[in-house]
Amino acid sequence: MHDQPVIATSDLSAHVGSTVVLRGWLYNKRSSGKLHFLELRDGFGTVQCVMAKSDVGDEVFAAADKVTQESVIDVVGEVKAHPKRAGVYEIAASAFRVLASTTGEYPISPKEHGTDFLMDHRHLWLRSRRQHAILRVRHTIIQAVRDFFDGRGFTLVDAPVFTPNACEGTSTLFQTDYHGEKAYLTQSGQLYMEAAAAAFGKAYCFGPTFRAEKSKTRRHLAEFWMVEPEVAFMDLAGDMDLAEDFLCFIVERVLERRRPELAVLERDVGKLEAVKKPFPRIRYDEAVAILNEARAEKRKMAGESEIPDFPWGEDFGGEDETIISGRYDRPVMIHRYPAQVKAFYMKRDPTDDRLALCVDVLAPEGYGEVIGGGQREDDLATLERAIEAHRLPPEAFGWYLDLRRYGTFPHAGFGLGIERSVAWICGLPHVRETIPFPRMLNRLSP
Repeated sequence: MHDQPVIATSDLSAHVGSTVVLRGWLYNKRSSGKLHFLELRDGFGTVQCVMAKSDVGDEVFAAADKVTQESVIDVVGEVKAHPKRAGVYEIAASAFRVLASTTGEYPISPKEHGTDFLMDHRHLWLRSRRQHAILRVRHTIIQAVRDFFDGRGFTLVDAPVFTPNACEGTSTLFQTDYHGEKAYLTQSGQLYMEAAAAAFGKAYCFGPTFRAEKSKTRRHLAEFWMVEPEVAFMDLAGDMDLAEDFLCFIVERVLERRRPELAVLERDVGKLEAVKKPFPRIRYDEAVAILNEARAEKRKMAGESEIPDFPWGEDFGGEDETIISGRYDRPVMIHRYPAQVKAFYMKRDPTDDRLALCVDVLAPEGYGEVIGGGQREDDLATLERAIEAHRLPPEAFGWYLDLRRYGTFPHAGFGLGIERSVAWICGLPHVRETIPFPRMLNRLSP
């Protein structure tokens, strides 16, 4: 083998016409007479290595014929640009070596496999081209999240995973024993970010969150990642502006850096290019009117008078969100929901006490809510009554109420779920592919 340093497939464009060494895993192989076509992946990309028997000799050619999928290999060869496909390169192989063979047939072959089988082999499925593309996009989204807030004066403040209290309601908490005390896995870092906003003005946390709801929908995971900014002296309008800028920044970054991956996923990038300001902003009442219009049309088409109107005061389900977002080619912001369907800490609308100063941002194409947030209640007495009305243990919220006792201030923020955002931007049918090792209702492994 040659003495040149090993290069990455992502650097091939800088070595056209040169002989290089590549090291990685055999992704696929096919042969045609006296030619082998070895597809090598190295974690940075894949490249086809064309091996002619006349160039490497009988022994090496025979060894390449026997190499198995996912064996670790070295390939030496000249880098050549594809004659018809810009940005695509291949290797004219002149030497080859097997560094580690597989000990049996690789479980995930190029044939079709069922979802359960692939999920059972998630640790290996990650190596496939599609999964590789998805997680590259996820990486870029996470990088964009940090760049957005870091570039706008926010301070990253980590929130704890173990908490003594509920943030989004007690029915979806994972309870655990904490040295003899009852504790929960966090549903959200938001309450802690309210404390951070009082200290830093603009703060955000970014980490795993947990929901114990027994849901099997394509939008839900038991463990997911969420970013939650909180800003002092910001109202609902400012919160909506921030969320709008944030989503546009993320989508623009993915379009800028991950078009090859979006092509692998066969994503219609035209739908992402439409994600521009301004986003439509509609009140809850207007969203209900859209649903009732759709239901009236359904009654007319199906001749079913039993289909009722959407009841004012209820939260929207997944199908409802799909109908509403289907009216728009970009995310839609729905604000001022009934306070009864929102968390205890949401501030009431001073012009209509039935409503909360909150906003949900629905992604287009039926991907549902990707952002939820709003203005927080900053009055101590009002917040105490809300905790009591929601039958939450007041002793668990003593520190939270201190934020209103000692220098209360208007503030607002939101949470964005990474997995739903990845599903939307990649155009995936289910969130289980958006995280390396998903945790769902009936899955705790691998």
